[in-house]
This record gives sequence, C-alpha cells and structure tokens, in this order.
Amino acid sequence: MAGAPAPLNETERLAVLRTFEILDTAPEKCTDELTQLAASVAGTPIALISLVDESRQWFKARVGLEASETPREHSFCAWCVYDVDALIVQDAHLDARFSENPLVTGEPGIRFYAGMPLMAADSVCLGSLCVIDTVPRNLDDKVLEQLRLLANIVVEHLQARRTAAELADALQRVEVLGKLLPVCSYCKKLREDDEYKRSLERWLHDEAGTQITHGICPDCAAKVIDEDHP
Repeated sequence: MAGAPAPLNETERLAVLRTFEILDTAPEKCTDELTQLAASVAGTPIALISLVDESRQWFKARVGLEASETPREHSFCAWCVYDVDALIVQDAHLDARFSENPLVTGEPGIRFYAGMPLMAADSVCLGSLCVIDTVPRNLDDKVLEQLRLLANIVVEHLQARRTAAELADALQRVEVLGKLLPVCSYCKKLREDDEYKRSLERWLHDEAGTQITHGICPDCAAKVIDEDHP
C-alpha cells in the first residue's frame, strides 16, 4: 500500500508548517471545540484536526480516536495535502487507495472519510479537518460547506496563535533592548556577572536577534579624509 505522493511544494509547505510551532503542543479549548462541532455537524463518531509533517499525521485535536498520530503513509489526510482539495471517500473498502490501509482493515475500521484542507497563505496545505465513520455513507453539500467553513476557522485560529507568539517575541526583544547596559567605554564589551565578556554587537545578536552592519557616518568620513590629507 502506497501513501499519498508529496506535493510539488513540499519543502515550502513543511517550512510554513514549522512557523506555526503547533506540532506536539498541548490540547487547546478552541481546537477541541471546533473538532467537536465538526463531529456534530457531520454526525460522525470521529473528527480530527490533522497536521501532516515529513513522516506522520499528528492530531492537534481529536474526537472518538485514542491515537495522537499515525504514520504518514497510512494517512487519508495526506491526500488532501497532495490534492489541495476536499477528499470525500464514501466507502474506503471500494477505493484502491485505501482498501488495504491498516486504518481500514484494522482499528478504527474507517469506511467513510471527508476531509477539508487547512489552507495557509500561498496555497500551502497544512493538513485537514476531517470527519470519519465506520460505515459507508455520504454528506450533502450543505454539511460539506459547513465543514469547509470550520476548516477556515481552524486556520484562522492557527494564524492568530502564530501572530500572538510573534508579538510576544517582539515585546520581549523590546524589553531586552530597553535595559540599562553597562558597557566598557574603551573595548565596548558588556559587564555580565562582574566580567566583561561579550561585545555590544554580540550581545545584541544573542539577546535580541539584531544583526549589526558597519559603515561610516559623514562626520567621521570627513575626519578620516582630513587626517589622511592634512
């Protein structure tokens, strides 16, 4: 049994996924409730927010399933990532892609699957919001549209979460830069634990991520010219 092929933008996709810093994080009320709502809307015993990395699909939130992740080669959601589109499987036993899948032939005994891609910016698919049943079935267009809207809300939550983390990091950098720094007036090293160890440039780089570039201001340039040409 072969899993879904990797999309052409897989390197970019994985890089974007990592910027969310979401993998292996603790459960969150918002994503848990969105997953519960998806199961209720679809009337299915299982619903998942699945994020697909290099080797697995990891579930940020789950209803009706004990496992927190499964191998990528067994993942239905990896096909959403590959196709960048909704995936509807009415009966997995009758679908050549999934008929021998361990998640079909064994627990949880998947028959029906509907997954909506979690689309970040620039057409990058992070995974899917999916609903699963253990009997063959289908969903009407109204329910599928509701699931698509829920998937959009999941992405908006992930993006808001990432923005909040970026703002917190920026505020920390501002706080660092606002410190009173004891600097040697000659060598420009900072006093740390009563020792002068790091240069000001190194401290700014290490503590605030600031990259220092060097140039010469017009006043100093004029002095250098005057000294070279008395």
